[in-house]
Amino acid sequence: MQRSHQLSAAVMLAPATGLLATFIILPMLLTIWLSFHSWSSQTGFETAQFIGLQNFFDLASSSSVGRDFKTALGNTAFYTVLSVAIILPLSVGLGLLVHQTIAPGGVVLRTILFSTYMVPMIAVSLVFSKLYSPTEGPLNQMLGWIGVPPQTWLSAPQTALVSIVLLNVWQQVGYFTVLAVAGLTQIPQSLFDAAKVDGANALQRFTSITLPLLGNTLLFSAVIAVINAVQVFEPVALITQGGPVNATNVLTYHIRRVGIERAQGGLGSAMAVTLMLALIVAITALFALARARSPRSA
Repeated sequence: MQRSHQLSAAVMLAPATGLLATFIILPMLLTIWLSFHSWSSQTGFETAQFIGLQNFFDLASSSSVGRDFKTALGNTAFYTVLSVAIILPLSVGLGLLVHQTIAPGGVVLRTILFSTYMVPMIAVSLVFSKLYSPTEGPLNQMLGWIGVPPQTWLSAPQTALVSIVLLNVWQQVGYFTVLAVAGLTQIPQSLFDAAKVDGANALQRFTSITLPLLGNTLLFSAVIAVINAVQVFEPVALITQGGPVNATNVLTYHIRRVGIERAQGGLGSAMAVTLMLALIVAITALFALARARSPRSA
């Protein structure tokens, strides 16, 4: 009987496991294998020549290859940190606004916020490219109404990447607001009532009850936000093409430029493996930080 159940489970899991292995696991293993080879993406895999860790040494070197890679990695790290640092607090604040029952309109606001996440990133990128236009863009025109001079937005290295971050925040914050609302609904109202009886004000209730009990939700949101941010590609490819002066040349776009446009498939695979390792380290650090801050660790 037990063997029959195991066989049935294996048969039912086989289609999903097969798809997972075909479209995720095998490409990952192939990318790792190619990272140790010199290979042109315009030829077959049989032309790949094993060179060991040379691709990784080139990425760590002070050559133009290493400098461009480090610039792209730094831009990706900055983009990721700034996006998460804005999205998480903003989603909690909007979640509190949606979750409250004092003022009407919470459901409508939740729908509006989540609808931004449903808009394809390509459409968002094209719209924001017009909004950021230095001469005809509505943003600079509205700033002019209040006496603020026009901003450079995407045309200056100092502001281009931040402008892409703001685009990402607008598109992503609705999704994370819904996650925050889901976490808020799991907090018993009796805790807030007891805190009110004890004389705790709104700020004290937020810092002592809401934030600690939102810990798991915020951890999940942070992990998803990091993964989404690291994968940024469409805004850079459609609007800036990595410019100006490589200011928005994030790693995913740089991998495409090196691996496909320059046909350096082995070097591009090494970049992809490095990005995957950096992502694993970042997510592991998030879990370690959450574990260290949990009450059980005290």
